[in-house]
Amino acid sequence: MTAALVEQAPAKINLSLRVVGRRADGYHELESLVAFAGIADKLTLQPGDDGGLDVLGPFAGECGASADNLVLKAVAALRARVPGLKAGRFVLEKHLPVAAGIGGGSADAAAALRLLARCNGISLDDARLAQAALQVGADVPVCLASRARMMRGVGEQLSAPVALPPLPAVLVNPGVPLGTRDVFARFTVKHDVATGDSVPADFESLIGWLDRRGNDLTAAAITCAPVIAEVLTALRALTGVRLARMSGSGATCFALFAAPAEAEAGARRLQAAHRGWWIAATELR
Repeated sequence: MTAALVEQAPAKINLSLRVVGRRADGYHELESLVAFAGIADKLTLQPGDDGGLDVLGPFAGECGASADNLVLKAVAALRARVPGLKAGRFVLEKHLPVAAGIGGGSADAAAALRLLARCNGISLDDARLAQAALQVGADVPVCLASRARMMRGVGEQLSAPVALPPLPAVLVNPGVPLGTRDVFARFTVKHDVATGDSVPADFESLIGWLDRRGNDLTAAAITCAPVIAEVLTALRALTGVRLARMSGSGATCFALFAAPAEAEAGARRLQAAHRGWWIAATELR
């Protein structure tokens, strides 16, 4: 039997998210600085098996039917572009909360595309991978390489990789799934001005840069899930926090710190006070 192949699917964090326009088809144009966390789902491919997907892990129950999973949609999208694509059976260990604003499903789909590329000898810069990624979902292209970038449009316009300083962080999800469509339905149209790709590489300058660029979806998300405001208040009260913000369309929020020890202490404090929340200390890159 061919050896199993394994990929990590790291959480995607929107360090900033600005709505800069609206297209004729109704979709909003975004500008977002995206980074990736050290915490991830794990996806395994056993080549040559009979196909399909098994989902395990603490958030397996929230994933819904396997047939609707973005992993299998990624397989179908690439198979339509690569005749004779070899695949197999996938096992997804789901450690990231679902419908949480951290791109868990998109990261899983991107990991599936990387596994299929390895299995079939396809280069990661093959245009067919990028085309399949965008077909599966707006966040999948940036998750393919899982490197910090400026993301624009509906996710299809990606800058060159951005060099970020180490960003110790605490991630918090209050256990409330939140659909992107529901948040945009509450969004009051406000178009920001797009900026360039010049992102500071040192910690203090980056914090100042981020402080001037928020997440335009926060107010709309709070109207859908008021507990987000409680999460942000709790994060901002932690010792050493330099910035606290919601990621994506929520409900996951994050706080940034200057030192890993501060992030770890903050996570412990929150875990003691909010046992029903998903809380993780990590580093963004």
